[in-house]
Amino acid sequence: MIGEFAWDEAYRVSDFDDVMTPALAVYPKFIASNIERTLALLDGDANRWRVHIKTAKLGFTLRMMVERGIHNFKCATTLELLVACECGATDVLLAYPSMGANARRVREVAEQFPAVRVSVLVENEQQATQWRGSRLGVFVDINSGMNRTGIEEGHGGAVIELVRAIVASGLEFRGLHYYDGHLRSTDEIERTKSAHHGYHRLMEIEKGIERIGIRVPEVITAGTPTLPCAASFAEFRSASFVHRISPGTVIYSDASMLEQLPEKYGYRPAVLVMARVVSHPREGIVTCDAGHKTVSADSGIPTCVVVGHPELTPLSPSEEHLPMQVAPGATGPQVGDVLYLLPRHICPTVNNFDDALLVRDGAIEAVEKVTARGREMPLLRSRDAFVSAR
Repeated sequence: MIGEFAWDEAYRVSDFDDVMTPALAVYPKFIASNIERTLALLDGDANRWRVHIKTAKLGFTLRMMVERGIHNFKCATTLELLVACECGATDVLLAYPSMGANARRVREVAEQFPAVRVSVLVENEQQATQWRGSRLGVFVDINSGMNRTGIEEGHGGAVIELVRAIVASGLEFRGLHYYDGHLRSTDEIERTKSAHHGYHRLMEIEKGIERIGIRVPEVITAGTPTLPCAASFAEFRSASFVHRISPGTVIYSDASMLEQLPEKYGYRPAVLVMARVVSHPREGIVTCDAGHKTVSADSGIPTCVVVGHPELTPLSPSEEHLPMQVAPGATGPQVGDVLYLLPRHICPTVNNFDDALLVRDGAIEAVEKVTARGREMPLLRSRDAFVSAR
């Protein structure tokens, strides 16, 4: 992650008296700019972006994307699926293996929104079987080396046989899903070399499927770190299938992404956490109210960068407290001062908040619900009792 981020007056909230901290500040101006930067990498073609909404979470942000011609989405939970459908998505992939009651809920949401093209992931026949008789399409998940889900990339024969079984069962095969999120090197040349090596192997699997007479309609690759790697892979541009990338973090940006996609890409933080200094427990230490229940610690310590304060180094947080080391000789902030934090990992940080403050030109314009945070009620409702996420 980057070690510091310079202050910009565009982030200041001019009237802070009524703001309870910690608070999530969302800047629509920078969301719009980040969308435009991503579309520029895709030659302006919004159809090539299947946005993962695990980062966006707000219905407000999803509607911003839809207004800019982005209609293909990817999600990880049934709540995210529901919110995407409610906000104008026309094509949504639930990019997470669903079984049992979870799969039944996916069917319910798909039935509730018949105009939305809903797809699911499978990696074996057992998973595929549960979707028979539904209108859902099926993507086969390939393990790119992240070792989280999917069929190992080196087992192309198994992928081909599963695709054959999907088609034979009457399900609609919609393509291949390949998430290379483990390629996070800050050396872009090295990262691109590794990504392209995997993409060549992926293309061999695609060609193997075509050889048995089955068309591959779509191939999905790339999270945020490998976005430029996928955009520069020539075979994707000339392929017979639709190639879509699926980064989500680019919508808001964070301290990790800004190291992987540096200044030349033009991305700006679009979400910050606003906190107050609440204690000065000893010389050289100040504490603010942004512990790990506020700014996620899942990616390690430090959890964030203090915008405009290179003299402050966040230390290990507790649940509600974030102590910070003040550099020797520096004058640290006073108790009551406001700090703006750029998270190391924005996705789970957004998920920590119920509400967000929309900030334009220094003023708080509105309070928006973080609509897709958390999960749905775990006990399945009656099929007739559809409840809006809003």
